[in-house]
Amino acid sequence: MFSIEYDAGESGRMIDSSAYVLRVRGLRKTYPGTIALKGLDFDLQAGEVRALLGKNGAGKSTFVEILSGTIRPDAGDVQIDGRSVTLGSPTQARDEGISTVHQDLSLFPELSARENITIGRCSRYGVISFRQQKLEADAALEQMGSMIDLNARVASLSARDQQLTAIAKALSYRPRVLILDEPTSALPSEEVGQLIALVRRLADRGVAVIYVSHRLDEIPRVAHSVTVLRDGSLVDTLDIRQTTQSNIVEMMLGTELAQSEKPLSRAKDGSSMSVSQISGGKLHDISFQLHEGEILGLWGAPGSGRTELLRAIYGLDPITGGAVTFGESAFLHVNPGELIRRGVGFSPDDRKRDGLVLSLSVAENISLACLREVSRGGVIQSRELEQVAKKQVEQLAIKISSLAAPVRSLSGGNQQKVVVGKLLAAHARVLLLDEPTKGIDVEAKSGLYALLRALAERGASVIIAPTELEELFLVCDRILVLRQGRMICEMTIHDANPQKIMHLALTGENDESIVN
Repeated sequence: MFSIEYDAGESGRMIDSSAYVLRVRGLRKTYPGTIALKGLDFDLQAGEVRALLGKNGAGKSTFVEILSGTIRPDAGDVQIDGRSVTLGSPTQARDEGISTVHQDLSLFPELSARENITIGRCSRYGVISFRQQKLEADAALEQMGSMIDLNARVASLSARDQQLTAIAKALSYRPRVLILDEPTSALPSEEVGQLIALVRRLADRGVAVIYVSHRLDEIPRVAHSVTVLRDGSLVDTLDIRQTTQSNIVEMMLGTELAQSEKPLSRAKDGSSMSVSQISGGKLHDISFQLHEGEILGLWGAPGSGRTELLRAIYGLDPITGGAVTFGESAFLHVNPGELIRRGVGFSPDDRKRDGLVLSLSVAENISLACLREVSRGGVIQSRELEQVAKKQVEQLAIKISSLAAPVRSLSGGNQQKVVVGKLLAAHARVLLLDEPTKGIDVEAKSGLYALLRALAERGASVIIAPTELEELFLVCDRILVLRQGRMICEMTIHDANPQKIMHLALTGENDESIVN
């Protein structure tokens, strides 16, 4: 069972079961090819802290965005204090009493903390009242019982003080409901307790809090109750004292994948890459080997270090300790240009922002990493460029109208294939793929994974950080589980199951009772 450190009785306050500050009925949101929310019902009492949990794709983000006024639902009713409200914009949501602190904080780094807290207000006829700014910012901090340097630029503040600034900004609107989306994901462990204590104080003052987190060990310390979503639907809402970590993980995952769905291992004895005790940023002392013909999966909750690990291996983020070895060469300081020449390719998690040039054609995007091969005297040769691109389009079965078509005109799945085609055109034998199936449909996912399996059978090595946990079992030979920048477990696909992986990623503890 959870070790209960905080509940309604310890705070000296009982929640009034009739004091529903927020009631949601039949909330539904559909996107092309998927139903994000399927008629969700949700109630929240004044002074209650409700943990909102679910794996990626469960519907948490959509629910938060609707309550924040960022997107509009297709159907459903939202009530504040018994009154139906329209949340057509973030401003409307705040006016109705709902303030949200998003994971990215949405602060202006070059402005002071005080200016961030009061931005858009404290002015009349275009003239800012610095006196009013000070009064409102001081009042918000007093409500929190916290002290930060209000005159400091946000960029100079610690992660903790930036988080407090964002919360102070939300509280300055005097909300009835405060939504905290992954509030501790960027905080060191020693500062998590301070933020949890702040949430407890706010609840004691009657603020209703929706607390979204992937860190299960935080939940009993902060929440009175927990709501679990799965595939856009409500699984259950439970008193925190009546559930366990294993029970929550089981509700989040649903039915376990069958053993028969696990792929056969293709890994060979040779090592194509070795990572030895690398550290840097949020990464701490990570070591593993990648074998020839192997597809290695990385899994962890947001903030675990998955993306940072891939970026560090590729030389996009600095390594402060340890080394990455390719063949006989060990690198402490690597750069993407060097790795491209050594046959290493990287696909970022945001293909439109970092993986493609949307204004260029399919052929131009595919050839971006091998321009030397398609140019003479610094001039690109159209014929060679088209030959390189045509080979990848045929090999990857990319659906296009022509090689000259702008890559922005392709579907998400075909855009992702163009990203992979760019790596293969540069003769990549080691592929680092960060969420390659994000935003693509089931058919496109199946095609991409069939392609990765075919590449592995020909000896290529792949590290993949998939969008969904279940995808690990469709394509991977081995899995590394990360948590808070550390590798906490390594297992073959046949030793793994979704419950075990999720439990490790969320708690850092190996529960021996969870077996295949």
